[in-house]
Amino acid sequence: MFRRPRSLRRTSRKEPAVTSHHLTDRHRAALPPWMPLSYTDALEIVSGRGRTVRGGDGRDYLDFYSGVAANMLGYDVPQVREAIERQLRTGVVHTSTFYLIRSQIELAERIGRLSAIDDPVAFFTCSGTEAVETALLLATEYRRSRHVIALRDSYHGRSFGALAVTGDRRWQGAGLTPLSVDHVPGGPVRADAGEDWVASCTRRLTRVLDDAAGPVAALIAEPVQGVAGAAPLADGQLAAYARVVRERGALLICDEVQTGWGRTGRLWGYQWDEDVRPDLLVFAKGVAGGLPLGGVVGRRDVMSCLPMPSVSTFGGNPLSTAAALATLDLIEERDLTTRALHTGRALRSLLTGGLHGLASVRRVQGRGLLLGVAFQDPATAGPSAAVARAVQEKCRENGLLVGLGGTTGHCVRVMPPLTVTDDEVRQGAALLVQAAREVDQHWRNS
Repeated sequence: MFRRPRSLRRTSRKEPAVTSHHLTDRHRAALPPWMPLSYTDALEIVSGRGRTVRGGDGRDYLDFYSGVAANMLGYDVPQVREAIERQLRTGVVHTSTFYLIRSQIELAERIGRLSAIDDPVAFFTCSGTEAVETALLLATEYRRSRHVIALRDSYHGRSFGALAVTGDRRWQGAGLTPLSVDHVPGGPVRADAGEDWVASCTRRLTRVLDDAAGPVAALIAEPVQGVAGAAPLADGQLAAYARVVRERGALLICDEVQTGWGRTGRLWGYQWDEDVRPDLLVFAKGVAGGLPLGGVVGRRDVMSCLPMPSVSTFGGNPLSTAAALATLDLIEERDLTTRALHTGRALRSLLTGGLHGLASVRRVQGRGLLLGVAFQDPATAGPSAAVARAVQEKCRENGLLVGLGGTTGHCVRVMPPLTVTDDEVRQGAALLVQAAREVDQHWRNS
């Protein structure tokens, strides 16, 4: 049996349900149409504690989406809240990078040590998109080339350069670009892809590099392609790519925006392969416990190559960096990286077992607590965004929040906070399995 998420507050007073229709109308009137909302009846989240949030509809939900992986530790985390409150009491929320910021320096030193990059230097931004733009700026300036290689089905952000290297064409609009970009294979379609797949991918990358008219600036890669539905690269694929890139003098940029800080069961997603050492590593999402913060850490010679000044007005501000230091303390003190490995395996096993035999389920994929369930049309066996959306809606009815992804929108994304308990893992898996079974039954009967 599965249980509904426990209430955020113990109270006998029943709170009235609040309609979201008026707020949705205001959203559509005031904000652009290309900002999608989840669910047929859009949800406002009004409070949270632990892994449970309360909606404007008066219901409590177990959150297995974590604000697109940004709420790494969950909600209302005492240590992070206290760090933020201490900084607020100083009266200083922002100064700018033209002044010394103690917490920024401490965080840069700490991330440098954790990156495993030799002689590291860090630069802070406000988001993963801005961090990717920074890495592309550095790589193209260092190599004096605007030629970049990226992976198919990848996603790197919503700005001009980040979209240029994004391999998922749905995000690209007219496809105008400031860069010359080639794409090579990302994660394999088959979960059992092995050495032959890696060898084929490596040959493709080698041809692109050898056929280039001039130097190639960099290869940018996500170790697990998050927006694609938590699709991991094959074992050894990133290491093989890194070796070929290094032999030809290009840089390796690891986009760890979604995979960093222990979510995959390694501190960095690139650490699933041996002998990978990025020249530039991009981070964001969960580093500040939900506050906006991103950045790049990389080799000193690459990070020092810009001939002009470059700043990020709010990047590395005192408030976000204070929250980040507290977040990293908790990740290390509680060994949440190892916990993500074990709880991720348990969650994946529960989902795989519970979904076995459903005609609408293709597979469960991912690493650690960055997982995806790929759905298909039972009649055609083709990927089905409609089935995935129906499962997401049914999950909400059951009291569970999940996301959507996949190259055709056919995946349900599962990314609970790293602090998720064993009971919550079992509860969340049961709620998702229940939803998928109900949708599968309806789809086969329709």
